Amino acid sequence: MKKFIILPVIACLALPSRADKIWTLQQCIDYALANNITLQQNKVSSAQSDIEISSAKALLLPSVSASTSQAVAYRPYSQSTINLTNGTMTSTQSATNYNGSYGINANWTVWNGNQNYNNIKKSEMNKQLADLQTEETANSIQQQIAQLYFQILYEKEAVKVDSEIVKASRLQCDRAKEMYKVGSLAKVDVAQLEAQVTQDEYSLVSAKSQLESYKLQLKQLLEIHGSEELDVVAPSLTDATVLKAIPSKEAIYATALDIRPEVQSGKLSIDAAKLDEKIAKAGYYPTVSMNAGIGSSNASGMHTAFGTQLKNNWSNSIGLSISVPLFDQKQTKSAVKKARLATQNSQLQLEGTQKQLYSEIENYWLNAMSSQQQYRSAKSNVESMKESYDLVSEQFRLGLKNIVELTTGKNNLLSAQQQMLQSKYTALYNISMLYFYEGQGVSL
Repeated sequence: MKKFIILPVIACLALPSRADKIWTLQQCIDYALANNITLQQNKVSSAQSDIEISSAKALLLPSVSASTSQAVAYRPYSQSTINLTNGTMTSTQSATNYNGSYGINANWTVWNGNQNYNNIKKSEMNKQLADLQTEETANSIQQQIAQLYFQILYEKEAVKVDSEIVKASRLQCDRAKEMYKVGSLAKVDVAQLEAQVTQDEYSLVSAKSQLESYKLQLKQLLEIHGSEELDVVAPSLTDATVLKAIPSKEAIYATALDIRPEVQSGKLSIDAAKLDEKIAKAGYYPTVSMNAGIGSSNASGMHTAFGTQLKNNWSNSIGLSISVPLFDQKQTKSAVKKARLATQNSQLQLEGTQKQLYSEIENYWLNAMSSQQQYRSAKSNVESMKESYDLVSEQFRLGLKNIVELTTGKNNLLSAQQQMLQSKYTALYNISMLYFYEGQGVSL
């Protein structure tokens, strides 16, 4: 949890300048953790929990209050006024008279079934839960950034592949036009190649559009607004990176149970629910409190100085009160039952969280394994389709192959290249997530 304290500093030091506009994966993560609005809101909630802890601790202290009252009476038709002050009756001819009282009172709850102490513990648990929620949000943001980052890398390579396809299609179309001029190719074949160029150009535009869409989503996640451009660093990825060893899913799960904030939050929620049971049971116990006070008063018509009256009327008091609950319309009993049910629900939620965690890890593990196998096959298939397409292209140039065979060869190559890219980045993303669940952070 302490790592969030230094994130703004790290982000400032590690981020690219506005002129660069090219971000690494780690720079994206650091910037998001320092600027994401949802994460900032979670941190505010954590700060509010600190205030709640302070308030809960303050309830252990006595409350002290000062009070005064001033009263004025006006009797215009009374020829004499009778005042009763501290048991003494006095008479005055004044139609207006007043009296005042002054006091300082203190009250201290000595014991209320340990409810105040348990409320302090509950507030501290709420603070820990708020911090864990911040970690959960940070983890979710990192996973979203990683997914978008890998999608951008995939689309950038897809754009390169489509660009090469368009270039090759245009060359073939130009050759076909030359062949048509010398009478070795029919007009309909030229038209088909021209249509294929248009289709390939459309695919290229679509790939570029999808790339920009992913970049926009990443900008929004990073809280970057306006027309500022954003691009990501395309690292050099070897087969060793794609085919790196995948850790055991059981080992990852065992580690994740100890470090993942959602699991820790689930366990803490059970402890908090059990503490709520104790707080509810406090309603069965008596409440012991102490009170003390000092006070004095003054009145008009006493023919005594103000200070003398305050001195003569000065009084001190101290008392002890015990409140024993006899019948509270089953409110305490109902509160205890609700707290027990909340504890059971928290236990069930933890079981669900653990099962969900294992399901996520297993899904990443299976996708990583299958994607690596697909990548091996797809890479061999690309090499084979490339050789076949080059051969068909040359034979088409010599008039030995028709337009259908040429188009089929090109489509087979394009499909193989797309499958290789898809399996490549699917494997990289899922392997990255497995190491992330193992506590190693998101990286390529």
